[in-house]
Amino acid sequence: MAMHMKYTSCLSSVERVMFLSGANSFSVECKRYVRGLRRRPVSVMFPTDTHLTAAVAKDKKDGTTSRDGGDLMKKRSNIMMKEGSNIMMKKGSNTMKEGSNMTKEGSNITTKEGSNIMKTSHHVAAANIDGYPFERALPGDKRLATLVSIARSRTFREKQGKILLEGRRLIRDALNSGAVPQTVFFSTAERLRELPLDKLSRASLVKVQFEDIKLWSDMVAPQGVIAIFSRPDASRLHFAERAHSVPLSLICDQVRNPGNLGTMLRCAAAAGCHSVLLTKGCVDVWEPKVLRAAMGAHFHLPIHPSLSWEEVEDHLPKEVTVHVADSTSQPLQNNHQEPASHAPCKPGDLGWVSVKSGRHQTQVEEDECEDEDEDEDEDEGLSVDTRLYHQHWAQSPTALVVGGETEGLSSAALQVAQKTKGHRLCIPMVPEVDSLNSAMAASILLFEGRKQLLQAMQTSTKNWSAKAGGQLS
Repeated sequence: MAMHMKYTSCLSSVERVMFLSGANSFSVECKRYVRGLRRRPVSVMFPTDTHLTAAVAKDKKDGTTSRDGGDLMKKRSNIMMKEGSNIMMKKGSNTMKEGSNMTKEGSNITTKEGSNIMKTSHHVAAANIDGYPFERALPGDKRLATLVSIARSRTFREKQGKILLEGRRLIRDALNSGAVPQTVFFSTAERLRELPLDKLSRASLVKVQFEDIKLWSDMVAPQGVIAIFSRPDASRLHFAERAHSVPLSLICDQVRNPGNLGTMLRCAAAAGCHSVLLTKGCVDVWEPKVLRAAMGAHFHLPIHPSLSWEEVEDHLPKEVTVHVADSTSQPLQNNHQEPASHAPCKPGDLGWVSVKSGRHQTQVEEDECEDEDEDEDEDEGLSVDTRLYHQHWAQSPTALVVGGETEGLSSAALQVAQKTKGHRLCIPMVPEVDSLNSAMAASILLFEGRKQLLQAMQTSTKNWSAKAGGQLS
């Protein structure tokens, strides 16, 4: 009976081990052979060991307890326990392997994700040029097209206060004068490095395809860089090399051709003019065609656009003489003959316009004719003497008025010239030539005015030095 209880406890321990290991088949066999276990526990537990069963049966007949059988049972139970533990160890090791594999997979995923994040962060960190970050325009980005098309509208430029500049030279001049950039579109890093990067820290840098810039560019050979600036104010810009300027101002009166206006601005900057004043009838000074023709003159001298004649007088010095350009002089006959002074002509015939224009042949309404007659009556009372361009007319602070080729000079310009005791300045031409281009005439008169002003300044300096020397002696 003691051996039976001992075998039962051993079996229960083995059953518990097998149950814990997940072997359900052994528990089913235990339930099936419960009654057999009570009768023949050894044969039920070890059905294959016949010699062991016979030995146990012999011991039972002899009425003695077989220690060898008990030892064998113990060994067998130990074997079973070891097998159960091995199964547990194998399953545990498999679980550990699976866990390690999952850990490895997780680590691989984490490593891959981390590497991807590092690559992404590296890509973001690499999206800069010399430490200045920029963004790449994705396919279908409409910002360049939108800004360019809007910036070309005069209404938008005046309302939103934005201008469009194209080309490295023009953008560089704007940045050096203190203009505020908002957005810069460039095609390559080399194009951006041609600009002063330290002055683009507050601007948005956008890299776009060169084809996009070429599509929206006004230039024949695009340079790969377009910038949107805040509309500059002449009073807030600083202009370099102003020490070479002379007290000479250019007044553009009703100049409506963008190419002519840009050329006038370029000549004014080259002649060292003090400032340029534009009346309200002129084309917008920030028109792209004007910018291209001016070649950066907007950022080399002060330009005041859209002024009335009252505001024009406020921008001029108090002791200034205003002269007007006139092309209605007599033809040049010889080198010694000078044209005589003549009576004032109509406003449409003043300025650098053709004197043979068929203005009166155009059919107009009665109201327009009456207005023209009134203007002619007003101009008949004006008396402004004529003087050749190479005669002395720029001896003190001077302003030169150049009218457009279509409209000519206005009556207000003649009134200011008469009030300041100015002259009509004419350039003699051969009889076959009708008139000069307004921009060409402006360049001739401006450089002649600069020469005369420099001579006058040198003469006054010598006279002052002579007077000072005589007083000291």
